[in-house]
Amino acid sequence: MMKTRIRIPLPTLASLALAGGLVAVPYAAFAGNYDLTVAKAKVEIDGRTVEKLTVNGSVPGPTLRLREGEKATITVANEADEPTSMHWHGILLPGIMDGAPGFNGFMGIAPGASYTYTFDIRQSGTYWYHSHTGTQDQSVLGAIVIEPAAPPPFPAERDYVVLLGDITPENSDHVLRNLKADPGYYNYNKRTLRDFFGDAREQGFGAALRDRLDWGEMRMDPTDLADVTGYAFLVNGKQPAENETFIFRKGERTRLRLINGSAMTLFDVRIPGLKMKVVAADGNDVEPVSVDEIRMGVAERYDVIVEPDGEGPYTIFAESIDRAGYARATLAANEGAEGPIPERRPRALLAMDDMGAAHGGHAGYDMDGAKDEHGGARDDHGGHEGHGHEGHGDVHQMDDRHDGHDGHDGHHMHEMQHDGAAHESPSAPARAVGWASGFPEGSKVLAYEDLRARAAPGDNRPPDRSIEMRLTGNMERYVWTLNDKRFGEAAPIRVRYGERVRIDFVNETMMAHPMHLHGMFFELENGAGAHRPLKDTVIVPPGKSVSVILTAREVGAWPLHCHLLYHMASGMMTAFVVEPPDAAEAGITPDGASLPLAISHDGHGGHAGHGGM
Repeated sequence: MMKTRIRIPLPTLASLALAGGLVAVPYAAFAGNYDLTVAKAKVEIDGRTVEKLTVNGSVPGPTLRLREGEKATITVANEADEPTSMHWHGILLPGIMDGAPGFNGFMGIAPGASYTYTFDIRQSGTYWYHSHTGTQDQSVLGAIVIEPAAPPPFPAERDYVVLLGDITPENSDHVLRNLKADPGYYNYNKRTLRDFFGDAREQGFGAALRDRLDWGEMRMDPTDLADVTGYAFLVNGKQPAENETFIFRKGERTRLRLINGSAMTLFDVRIPGLKMKVVAADGNDVEPVSVDEIRMGVAERYDVIVEPDGEGPYTIFAESIDRAGYARATLAANEGAEGPIPERRPRALLAMDDMGAAHGGHAGYDMDGAKDEHGGARDDHGGHEGHGHEGHGDVHQMDDRHDGHDGHDGHHMHEMQHDGAAHESPSAPARAVGWASGFPEGSKVLAYEDLRARAAPGDNRPPDRSIEMRLTGNMERYVWTLNDKRFGEAAPIRVRYGERVRIDFVNETMMAHPMHLHGMFFELENGAGAHRPLKDTVIVPPGKSVSVILTAREVGAWPLHCHLLYHMASGMMTAFVVEPPDAAEAGITPDGASLPLAISHDGHGGHAGHGGM
């Protein structure tokens, strides 16, 4: 509800949480009342002092620690001179409490006003909150940790939030205008004439020329791994030189709650010298899997447990996918210790295979595993090319077989890049080719196929129907769309209460898109049988496809969008409507549903930016 601002005293534990990482006190009382204030404040980015919107005066805001089974009451006061909002990412709650302006009757928080969110905590795990207004979520954000009502399946002696972020000293609206004026404005790594002659020596003049013409025909560049550069990369708001430090003792189990809270950056996360045991994905427990590295899409979360058998220090290293920079922190036995900074890796080049869908068909989409689970329910996708589980790294060695695998999602990254470097000349250093390439030889990188839920979902029915969601766009105009429509141009997706629905995300662009649905979880079809992992955000790699299933039991109108900030702001969003149980079926599919929608497109467009230079 909108009202004039009423301050609620900040609980003591909330104050303790301001540090971002807390030593775990799993059975202590947790307060469900919080008071957050959005206001401009001066922050320092790469040595420059600029004004940004902040939460309680900092970036990020305080970590909210809640408990499963309690009621959360969070008042957000807006002391800025522009509207704002707060979305509780991944939380199951009533639609009007979701915090997305224009949906379910929520219209944002006007300057000088406040809004009190109240909802029951029905889950546990690692989540986060952020503004859903304009381009504010770059700096208006924080972590949420929900302790389980029962003892956790993977206890740890220490428990830390590792909130990754990116922030630019520029005004975020200026960034969007620059991208609209020139989509390659921030691509400082475009291929040069020298690169062309290098390719000609390696591939022959004709092949190199054809490659350049193909990319030119698509008006794309093989170095387009990220839209924006110039970011400072953060761990809990600290830049690399500030060295966020997490204390451990030899032999202890330490839980790290990895959250990619960035605006536009996919991170490759590793801790040289330590294995990371993944025990949760997007807040949901999974069977443990040990990995060396995780590629994290924007908004994804992974809980990992590390058990150092030495004194360290160890570096938590999160390298941006375009290799423009990194965030880092240190696991150390003592404050002030610093681990070695790993050698930087070269920027990969996109391959034509990453453009698979743009060249006649949906590459990288195998259905066999899910077909087995659901008795042939997926025959309607016969036109998609499959893709095997070997060899993403080298486009020349890609294996696009349809056979013999139990996953399909195009996010397969483990053991696929080790022979994947293209050699531009015998003396030149190897350069990785392909979106999923560029990982150290012999390392185990988390793949979606590795994720297996600890408990099977209660509903294991085959889907009643499938919905194809093509991820599309026009790079020349920097317009990002779903099924060629910007937000507001297409009718919402409507499903009836209890309906079992598959969503097929088909990426027809050259960029990866982390797709997020508010208000409920996806079951990721990754070949895990009845133990499909629950996620609220899935990466759909360029030219590939990913499918998910859900049972529609959360009534309301929910945003479904790419979580890259400027893609969403440019139109890559739609409304996913779950009708109430008593809605007539004839009124739901395909159109004419009875749920009173309060979707306003103004809520995501009218903002004044959030400072900067």
